[in-house]
Amino acid sequence: MSEPQIVWLRRDLRLVDQAAFSAAAAAGPVIPVYVLDEESPRERKPGGAALVWLHAALQSLAGELAQRGSRLILRRGRAADELVRLAGETGATRVHALHHYEPWWRQAEATLAGRLDLQLHHGNYLLPPGAVTTNSGGPYKIYTPFMKAMQAAIGGLDLLPTPVLAAPEHWPASHQLEDWALLPTRPDWAGSIRAFWQVGTAAALDRFDSFLARADAYHVSRNLPAQDGSSRMSPHLHWGEVSPRMLWERLAGRGGEGARALRAELIWRDYAQNLIVQFPHYPEQPYRRLPEGFWRDPDHDPAAAADLAAWRRGRTGYPIVDAGMRQLWRIGWMHNRVRMISASFLIKHLLIDWRHGDRWFWDTLVDADYANNGVNWQWVAGTGVDANQFVRIMAPLSQSAKFAAGDYIRRYVPELAGLPDEHIHDPPPELRPPSYPPKLIGHQEARERALTAYRLAKGRG
Repeated sequence: MSEPQIVWLRRDLRLVDQAAFSAAAAAGPVIPVYVLDEESPRERKPGGAALVWLHAALQSLAGELAQRGSRLILRRGRAADELVRLAGETGATRVHALHHYEPWWRQAEATLAGRLDLQLHHGNYLLPPGAVTTNSGGPYKIYTPFMKAMQAAIGGLDLLPTPVLAAPEHWPASHQLEDWALLPTRPDWAGSIRAFWQVGTAAALDRFDSFLARADAYHVSRNLPAQDGSSRMSPHLHWGEVSPRMLWERLAGRGGEGARALRAELIWRDYAQNLIVQFPHYPEQPYRRLPEGFWRDPDHDPAAAADLAAWRRGRTGYPIVDAGMRQLWRIGWMHNRVRMISASFLIKHLLIDWRHGDRWFWDTLVDADYANNGVNWQWVAGTGVDANQFVRIMAPLSQSAKFAAGDYIRRYVPELAGLPDEHIHDPPPELRPPSYPPKLIGHQEARERALTAYRLAKGRG
């Protein structure tokens, strides 16, 4: 029998259109392995909600592999060390994996490549970072020209089929998934997350095929939280249960604004990776810095700390913000329009550094993504390389009414469920139930405070 081939899995938990599996299967018996590496990412190890998804995703992939006469090997520790150890146990000398662009994974890849034959393949994005460049040959920093270049570069997509996997003569030892204790128990706060989501490649494709029936209206319905015309594919894409190429191919032949808007969202994922290749610490470091002391600091200001806690709990007194934050806690996901409103509220109404919001989202989103989250937060904050201006302050009350969020609020802020549409977006004091808090700050007051702080900062800058 030829030498076994290790497939190192991270955020690429699928068999179809998975170049690492295809290359390994063509070379010999395949040993699929997932290493739970919480050391290499350090503070960017998966958050609580992400671990809930990961548990289910690994279960799903293990089931798919078992149906094909294969197994999923689980190890825990620093990825490079565990893979070298596994190679020694099995006689393997080659590891196949998909490229990952987070700085800790690039470092792990470099370390492993110095110890084993590491074969890296593309497949987590539509095109590899650097596949499209400016006229001068450099990387794009601005989204719109990047999107146009991507659209011109993406031709027909030949998806890789699910490979036939030969088993090795002897399977190495594996941890048991339950022993990793990825799911919370005391208390079990994740029951509603598990009840809401179906995880795995088959579930993702079923969800997307169902979404396609209404995709023509996506450009409108994606902005309506109560209707929620979004595809909800972000966690499936993040964990690699489907590739963006698979979704792009399913959109083939579809014109119209809805399909164009969805393709633009898929390209945005590539754009985010394009940025972190250029700026590896972009989700941690603002591209355009505001002067020291600009932000209210929850670590040293009790009032700011209380405001941050209220925002996290969905107790700001702004129904659309509170509905979003409670949806996030309940199902580990938030509607895209409401993500922007809630992020803008933290940054510009409360004057709290966007990185506090990014960290909260990191721990509570099942689709918490290093590049996407960082790029989106910097866009809202006005600190990014291609960003909304800080002085453009979203008005959460008018946004709520404009996008008909009444039933969305009723679903996630039940203490307001009895209010009519004309009051639910901004309940007057006499109609606010005692259990619902007053506004942390009035909209106009917050707007003036933010603009004044920004003018003063620009003067100091």
